[in-house]
Amino acid sequence: MAKILEVLARRVWDSRGRPTVEAEVAVKGARGRAIAPAGASTGSGEAKSIDVGQAVHLVNSEIRSAFLGKTLEQETLDQLLLSLDGTPDKSRLGGNAIVAVSLACAHAAAAAAKEPLWRFLAGKRPVSMPVPQIQIFGGGAHAHGSMDVQDFMIICTGAGSFSESLEWTAEVYRAAGARLAKRNALHGVADEGGYWPAFKSNEEALAELTGAISDAGFEPGADIAIALDIAATQLWRDGRYHLALENRTLSTDQLHTMLLRWIERYPIVSIEDPFAEHDAEAMQSFTRTAGAKIQVVGDDFFVTDAARVRDAEGACNAVLLKPNQVGTLTETLACWRAAQKAGYGAIVSARSGETEDVSIVHLAVGWGVPQLKVGSFSRSERMAKWNEGLRIEESLGANKLPYPARKLFKARG
Repeated sequence: MAKILEVLARRVWDSRGRPTVEAEVAVKGARGRAIAPAGASTGSGEAKSIDVGQAVHLVNSEIRSAFLGKTLEQETLDQLLLSLDGTPDKSRLGGNAIVAVSLACAHAAAAAAKEPLWRFLAGKRPVSMPVPQIQIFGGGAHAHGSMDVQDFMIICTGAGSFSESLEWTAEVYRAAGARLAKRNALHGVADEGGYWPAFKSNEEALAELTGAISDAGFEPGADIAIALDIAATQLWRDGRYHLALENRTLSTDQLHTMLLRWIERYPIVSIEDPFAEHDAEAMQSFTRTAGAKIQVVGDDFFVTDAARVRDAEGACNAVLLKPNQVGTLTETLACWRAAQKAGYGAIVSARSGETEDVSIVHLAVGWGVPQLKVGSFSRSERMAKWNEGLRIEESLGANKLPYPARKLFKARG
């Protein structure tokens, strides 16, 4: 196996115009590169990013010195990163430095093997394309609180391929924009490219999104369904959930009841972080009640931590996988394996602060994670990832497993 000849990092810029870390790892005849993303809505248990200048310095000095001459073996190198850092939250070297180096190692190994990263990760296993979750309206921390719910997304549950999912999404995205423009309710786009609308309530967004699906010529619930990210930790203060848009507060029971009502009224098949990250009991209760109908996803609740998935005791039935949330590729894969063992679904996810880096698409395909969430259907840092998925799907030709959308959601919605 190839030995590492060089490690370097530089400061680059993300989709919000903020600095972040890019790392490169070189071996003889090959090089891998990756960029650390950053989230606006973050769980308290996430790996801690540090000042970008300091993170770049640590990669170019301490990490470089430790890595030079080492064999390019992912798990060993990731463990070396964890040992060098020595903290439970990656706060010494920085989660931003660690994830950039870890992903760059994977890209270098794939390049050395003369394979795309997804194939290198999959080995000889057949793969399928992941089902996209695509934001249409953005709120919460991604849109300065214009709506309390963070993401109003669609899933093309009736689509027969990744490319068809994107084609259908393009129609819904256009229809949603036209509806907003007609009402003079379009205020721009949010961090992840979804429309930034002016609604009077959160439920109004559900009604408008359902209408946009119909306007685009699709049947809500049969062809295209709705997914939500409540990001409820952002709403929790002083023992209640605060809906600023509607100038009201809800108890845990009232929020539970409101979400169940939404599920009955609208074609919702997935809800992420319905309750605050600390409230396992509420997550468990909601999953018992709604989990047979919908996908209940833990993001801030799990923070891509395998131990938290193993200890969930029925809270949620799916987990979001964000490499920078935990730090290394090895830890992210461990969380996916823990989810599989628990019978949970999973979604590989981008962050609100993104770049042209397309690593997460390769992780979803190569690891066989059945869903992918990268934001909306606009802005180049988002479209780069959707377009990379199209290239991968094209390269697979007929040598792929069936597209899983209908199987994943046929009993829901």
